[in-house]
Amino acid sequence: MGTDRALGFMNEMLWNALIIAGPVLIATLVVGLLISVLQVATQIQEITLSYVPKTLAAVFALIALGPWMVARLTDFARSLYLLIPTLAQ
Repeated sequence: MGTDRALGFMNEMLWNALIIAGPVLIATLVVGLLISVLQVATQIQEITLSYVPKTLAAVFALIALGPWMVARLTDFARSLYLLIPTLAQ
């Protein structure tokens, strides 16, 4: 296997990781931003206030998008396993 092919697999893996993790990260980012705006508006300076809403947002995003995430990850892994016989050439 050449370096160009290995780098192509690495590039594909990184893009898949970004696409799979992106929705959960965006959901927690939006919730964290909303909680921060609420804290500034009400002058509540409690650091731990944002942990529970961000955790709930991450859990709901994982429940809603979990099957899609697993399917995408499984397709990527399956494509890599199917490429194994061609790597010896």
